[in-house]
Amino acid sequence: MAPIQVLHGQPTPEELATVLAVVSARAAAAEAAAAASRSDGPANPWDDQARRLRLTPMAGPNAWRTAGWAAWR
Repeated sequence: MAPIQVLHGQPTPEELATVLAVVSARAAAAEAAAAASRSDGPANPWDDQARRLRLTPMAGPNAWRTAGWAAWR
């Protein structure tokens, strides 16, 4: 991170600490977002949250029997 300079005014130590905390938190969040965007997805397909979405039962032969299967998973 580049050094930060106060160009105008006389901030108190508390104000400087607040500004530095916000800037470092934003930098950490940006770094985490960049790291997350580099990954192709979950490392393990079983950890994928999308697979937890429940599919709607389809009409057809034996639909009455398979409609309750989602409740048993």
